[in-house]
Amino acid sequence: MKIVDRYIGRNVIGATLTVLVVLLAIFTFFAFIDELEDIGRGTYTLTLAAAYVGLSLPGLVYQLFPIAALIGALIGLGSLVERNEIAVVRCAGVSKLRVIAAVMKAGAIFVIAAVLIGELVFPPAEQHARVLRGDALEKTVARLGGEGFWARDGNSYINIREVLPGHRFRDVQIFEFDDDQHLVAATVAASAEYVDGQWLLHDIGQTRFVDGGPRAVDLDEARWDSTLDPALIGMTALKPDTLATTDLLRYVEFAHRNGQNAQTWEYALWGKLAYPLATAVMVYLAIPLVLRASRGVTMGRRILVGAVIGLGFHIVNQAAAHLGVVFGVPAAWSALLPTAVLFVCGTVLNHRTP
Repeated sequence: MKIVDRYIGRNVIGATLTVLVVLLAIFTFFAFIDELEDIGRGTYTLTLAAAYVGLSLPGLVYQLFPIAALIGALIGLGSLVERNEIAVVRCAGVSKLRVIAAVMKAGAIFVIAAVLIGELVFPPAEQHARVLRGDALEKTVARLGGEGFWARDGNSYINIREVLPGHRFRDVQIFEFDDDQHLVAATVAASAEYVDGQWLLHDIGQTRFVDGGPRAVDLDEARWDSTLDPALIGMTALKPDTLATTDLLRYVEFAHRNGQNAQTWEYALWGKLAYPLATAVMVYLAIPLVLRASRGVTMGRRILVGAVIGLGFHIVNQAAAHLGVVFGVPAAWSALLPTAVLFVCGTVLNHRTP
């Protein structure tokens, strides 16, 4: 039985890797074409563009894994069906459940690979890519739109508008209150940096509210005693789905502690947990799609079916995220629902497959 498992798994894994390489080549080509428009701006060169696209590859692999797993499983199993090998295995006394189990062992390998890439490779590579590109183009990692980043540190409220590479920031405002919630001081700094565990403010304008009235002072540089973690600020400059699960947990806890809305980050957290499962569910769904189809189904048709289902799932998954935020749906529900629906469909189809 192990021989059958290995043979089926080898076909599914081999086809999936082939599909993944092809998809990566296509998406990487178009990503590199997009980067050519920015070459020549600042210090952004062809080499840096290639490095940026290369660092973006782990993210592409992670995002394309479910689609590649579905199409790969359709192709791998389809080739076994076309050569009558699945029929021979069934005639030898192997049950349908054993065939499903053999395929899902390959699905389990995909889940492990997706988790490792999503947690250990994708986040640091994406952050390095953004720093590399931003530093070359405009010396800026990100501008925090709207009201920027807000945080609370004791009786102080901090607002930061712009994130720079290397724990450096621009447009920093600090509002200090006393225990009775009366404004004590308002500080505006053109820039700030976090060095050796200490915050340094530069080009400071401060207004202190004392009994004699407001008193304004200007300083070139000053230390700022704060427990604010600069890594949390950097997270807001990144897309939540590009962060590791541990970082998302840290930010959700930080947002709750400061009374901020963390729904977008909570969805990203649950989405991070659900996405590897979606890869396995795609493989699970491919089994009845192949076994129920006739042997006359062409490879091109299988690829088309896989592409349509995979892209449809991606669109629905993204829509569920936005709709969940808009309508206040619990993050776990909106993140897991598309995967759960596919799993139910796969179970029903597998049950009806002879």
